[in-house]
Amino acid sequence: MAFLTDRKRVVGLGSAKTGTDHFWAMKKSSVALLILVPLFIFTFGGILGGTYEEVVAYYSRPFPAIIAALTLLVGFKHFNDGVQVLIEDYVHGTMEKVLILVMTCVSYGAAAVGVFAIARLAL
Repeated sequence: MAFLTDRKRVVGLGSAKTGTDHFWAMKKSSVALLILVPLFIFTFGGILGGTYEEVVAYYSRPFPAIIAALTLLVGFKHFNDGVQVLIEDYVHGTMEKVLILVMTCVSYGAAAVGVFAIARLAL
C-alpha cells in the first residue's frame, strides 16, 4: 500500500500521462526558435538576392549552414508537436492516429529534404 496522496500520485502527469512532458518540449523548442529564427534571418538576409555561386559559397561556411539546418530541424519538430496537439484536441478515433502518423511523416520528411538541400549547398 502506497502512502501517497492522490495529488502526489498525479503531479507531472496529464490525463494521458504525457501532457507535462509534451508541454515542456513545446516550450523548449519555442525558446530555441526565439534564438534561431533571428540568427537565421540575419544570416539569410546577407545572401538574399545573390547569385547561385554566391549562395553556394556563403553556405559553404559552417555558421550559416548550421544555423539554417538547426532552424529547419527545430522548426519542423515544433510544427509537428503543435499539429499533434491540434489533432488530439479536435479529431478522435482511428482518424486521429492516421493524421498524427501522416503529419509526423510529412514533418520529418520536409525537415530531411531541407537539411539535404543545405548539405548539398554546403558540400
